[in-house]
Amino acid sequence: MGGMMPVGLKRRMKQGIGGFAMGLAMLSPVAAMAEAACPVSDARIEAIDPLIKGPIAALQVKGHPTDMRSLAFKAEDGSDVSVADFKGKVLLVNLWATWCAPCREEMPDLDELEASLGGDAFEVVTVSLDRSAPGRAREFFDEIGIENLALFYDAKMKLFPLLRSKGMAFGMPTTLVIDRDGCSIGHMAGPAQWAADQAKLLVQTAIDAE
Repeated sequence: MGGMMPVGLKRRMKQGIGGFAMGLAMLSPVAAMAEAACPVSDARIEAIDPLIKGPIAALQVKGHPTDMRSLAFKAEDGSDVSVADFKGKVLLVNLWATWCAPCREEMPDLDELEASLGGDAFEVVTVSLDRSAPGRAREFFDEIGIENLALFYDAKMKLFPLLRSKGMAFGMPTTLVIDRDGCSIGHMAGPAQWAADQAKLLVQTAIDAE
């Protein structure tokens, strides 16, 4: 008898645990904010998920969607910019630096992706984390012949720690896929072949997703 628990007590414990779990779900501010701000983003994640393979197999959709509209940085001319300013466009936000060799290697691919799909519905947004940005970043763009990418930078070095706190940044480069409503639908740590056909198909699918 000493090792047995009365049925009534078991039932009450089960109900208590279930109620506690429901309470956590109801009280989760991140989940509530994502649900309120990103009502259709789950469907967009489902649309791109089967396409995450080959050269972009490292893209992660776990932990998304998250409202990213308040992510702020600077344009090359020093003006303030945020993800909210791009409403209506799917974004590929790429955090990089000139001292990061993989970042330098993938930049031509990002330039080609922008040349292929950039426009009113999509933009590659490269945000330099160089302390001397935008000067050093601009020198690098000019050196390798980047023609299609606008240059942005993070003057206060806050973006990477912020994304790391959300489990979306582990190294450089870090890339986010953000839907037209400013909600994240995927992230990647490390470089990728963004000019590959598979990457373009995924981006086009994100653009076309309702």
